[in-house]
Amino acid sequence: MEIGSVIKHDLNKAPHTGDWRYMHPEVDKKKCIGCGTCVLFCPEAAITVNGKQETMNSKKKKGTAEIDYDYCKGCGVCAEVCPEKAIIMKKK
Repeated sequence: MEIGSVIKHDLNKAPHTGDWRYMHPEVDKKKCIGCGTCVLFCPEAAITVNGKQETMNSKKKKGTAEIDYDYCKGCGVCAEVCPEKAIIMKKK
């Protein structure tokens, strides 16, 4: 018996945000550790972690979150779940 599910987004079918977004997230590249927590919680699948690498000797993750503003709705979930507080919401 399998428990849980995986949501797969099809960006080809996703609507673009437009200019109505009031707030938008900004990533502090110096604070971001590339953990991917924001990616898991983003309801629009608008975040990716670029440059993420894991080595055999170390589980050290590198890379930074990148937000696709064409699809981001400005909900702020990513800023709330970021363990390093590397994402902050700013007025547009």
